[in-house]
Amino acid sequence: MNRSLNEIEATAKRATRGAGYSWGLAEEASKATRWLSRQGQDGVAALAALLDKGLAQPADHRPCAADEVWRNDGDLCPLATGAFLSDCAQGLRSGPVTMQRVAVPLFILPFAANAASELRCCVRVEMDGQVAMTDGGNLQCPDVLPELAERITVQTSETAPPWRPRGAQMCPDPDSWDRLAVLAHRTYAPATEESRLRGAGAGLSDND
Repeated sequence: MNRSLNEIEATAKRATRGAGYSWGLAEEASKATRWLSRQGQDGVAALAALLDKGLAQPADHRPCAADEVWRNDGDLCPLATGAFLSDCAQGLRSGPVTMQRVAVPLFILPFAANAASELRCCVRVEMDGQVAMTDGGNLQCPDVLPELAERITVQTSETAPPWRPRGAQMCPDPDSWDRLAVLAHRTYAPATEESRLRGAGAGLSDND
């Protein structure tokens, strides 16, 4: 079934929050999922795969800022790591950033795009030997990426590849969509007797 980009973004936000992330990271996830979908990637499937990994505790899965190589004891969450990359975008002018053991590395690409837009240049992302490029608005990416990248290097690039236009992915994997819907449902407050009566229109009164 086709889904609008607005619907994908809204569902991604609630699903990420329902999986235990903060509203701030849920907002980042929703924008990233929308951007990937607009670039022809199945952002919904990627987000469902990420949320299944249970990396919502940022202290365990975000990079330690003091390390030369971004790492932690657990696998890095690409949402927390990507948000950190966006914050540190200006640092890419001084040299590349290296990350270790990043889950669902496809989600690093929207944040690399943010950095490219801020720096007004192309950004090159190498993931275990596979290379993606973005200038913020365009993406060139391998068709298949690993669920876990042992090593990612992000750096600026003076050259841009010939961009290949791709249609937006408006028909996400149905199973992945259903998994997000279940998580999103957790963010809705349970119905009370009062809300049920209000929703019923006349409630208990008889107007006849």
